[in-house]
Amino acid sequence: MTDINGFDLISPQAYGERGIPHDQWSELRRLDRLHFCEPPGFDSFYPVVRHAHICEISKQPDLFLNRFGIVLESTEQKIILESNQGVAAMRVIIGMDPPEHREFRKVAVPAFTPRGAKRFEPVVRDSARNLVDELVEKASGGDGECEFATEVAAAHPLRVLSTILGVPRELEPQILRLTNELFGADDQDLQREGDDRLKAVEELGKEFFQLFSGIIQDRRANPREDLASLLANGQVNGEPMGLMETLGYYLITFSAGHDTTKNALAGGICALARNPGEFEKLKRNPELVPDAVEEIVRWTSPVNYMKRVVAEDLEFQGQKLRKGDNLVLFYGSANRDEAIFEDPFSFRIDRKPNPHLGFGIGEHFCLGSHLARASQRALLHELVSRIDSLELVGEPEQIKSSFVVGLKKLPLRYRVRRTA
Repeated sequence: MTDINGFDLISPQAYGERGIPHDQWSELRRLDRLHFCEPPGFDSFYPVVRHAHICEISKQPDLFLNRFGIVLESTEQKIILESNQGVAAMRVIIGMDPPEHREFRKVAVPAFTPRGAKRFEPVVRDSARNLVDELVEKASGGDGECEFATEVAAAHPLRVLSTILGVPRELEPQILRLTNELFGADDQDLQREGDDRLKAVEELGKEFFQLFSGIIQDRRANPREDLASLLANGQVNGEPMGLMETLGYYLITFSAGHDTTKNALAGGICALARNPGEFEKLKRNPELVPDAVEEIVRWTSPVNYMKRVVAEDLEFQGQKLRKGDNLVLFYGSANRDEAIFEDPFSFRIDRKPNPHLGFGIGEHFCLGSHLARASQRALLHELVSRIDSLELVGEPEQIKSSFVVGLKKLPLRYRVRRTA
């Protein structure tokens, strides 16, 4: 086996320069035990790469903990976070363990059940229709070009989330910039400008705080029928939710909800452009759009990993683990696991069964999965009914990020359907 020290598995720079480490994951899946990694500049960890192993760990939240952080930070990232108490003080539900996690999760559950998400369908459809209207209008003689990752993939979930949160449209550019700076913190094209990284991250935290604390104060004083009001007035165990937890809810809803859907859409359209036969199949059979969305989530796996910390000395799959060991659950690897998926490196829009882990599993299953699916379905329906062909006109560029992964650039040429 290739000597795998874990750097290419966890380094944001490695993802930007060399892409998703599928070859190394494939090697690791062939091992009969967890492989110990000591990457330079990061804490040591065990990569968990098999579908079955991730499922087993995720269903035991008392033994494999979230509260020590869900990201394996580099030494540099730790210094930045430890010096910035404002960002560190925000608490998000994905960084909580039971029973606390379950109580905080209840706050937003009513908005994100299948029935709750259905209320947002008009917003989702309008956003998708308007964006494809713009593509059609800018096509000269039926042919057009766009930078899909920013012009469409980023714009669609941003508009949806802004609308359902009741955030004024004029704030959308600011929110987009903030989410890019947060999840692209290691990418020179996306990170907050400034030679002093400590100061730049501190300013980012302050801007997040000012933006969302203002919205929270407004919704507490003037509640409306929107998600912003639901979160601002949320209660946990009969008491108002704390400010840092409320800010964390806004942070995770906007940033995680936006970036994961954006990256799935960009990666999915890239896959359809590279597999024109699958796009033709989808045009002929639009009823396959829901299945295509599941394959896109499997294929792109926008949330690439989550960290867990071992709660006590224990044995896992015949291997001794010690209290405090870091496990990194790579969903991108599990979604290519040969033991689960037939021909896993082929993109097939009608794949069934498709038990992907793109939304996680167990205690921390993605709260916004129904809305994410609805957003992707709406845009795909519009595209397959009105766009005849897709073609890459340049090499897509990967974001320098190992946690939430995706494309920052997707130059695309398309042809509008004559029947549209």
